[in-house]
Amino acid sequence: MASELPMSPQLEQMHGEIRDNFRALANGFQRLDKIKDSNRQSKQLEELTGKMRECKRLIKEFDHELKDEEGKIPSEVHKQLNDEKQSMIKELNSYVALRKTYMSTLGNKRVELFDMGAGVSEPTADDNVLVASCETYLSLDSQISSNLFDIILARELLQCSFG
Repeated sequence: MASELPMSPQLEQMHGEIRDNFRALANGFQRLDKIKDSNRQSKQLEELTGKMRECKRLIKEFDHELKDEEGKIPSEVHKQLNDEKQSMIKELNSYVALRKTYMSTLGNKRVELFDMGAGVSEPTADDNVLVASCETYLSLDSQISSNLFDIILARELLQCSFG
C-alpha cells in the first residue's frame, strides 16, 4: 500500500527498514517452530524481541517524521501514510502477541521439566527459582504488553478527537 504513496526519502527508508524487520520476524517465527531445544528457542525469542524493539523504534521515528511533514504534503496523502503507520503498529502487535504465546509455551515446557511425577525427587531450590523467575517474567511481559496496548489505544482516541 505505502509503496504506492509518495514519501520523503527518510520515510521511505524507515518504511523499508520496518518491512525488512517484519520479514525477519516472520522468518524467525517460522524457524522457531522447527527448534526443539528450549534453550535454543529461548535464544531465538530473545533475538526476535530485539527485532520487535527495533520495529517499535522505527515506527516511532516514522510517526515523528510524518508529523514533521504534515503541512508539507497533501492531507489525503498524510492520512494514507498515517493509516499505513497504524497498520504497521497492528502488525507489530500481532508479533508481540505471537511472542507472548511462545513465551507461555516455553514457560510451560520448563515447568514440565521440573514436574517429573511421583517417585522422582522434588525439584531443587534452583529449579524453583528458575520456574518462579520465568513466571514473573511472563507476568511482567503481559503487563507491559497490556500497558502498551492501552497507550496506543488512548493515543488513537486522542488523534480521533483532535485530528
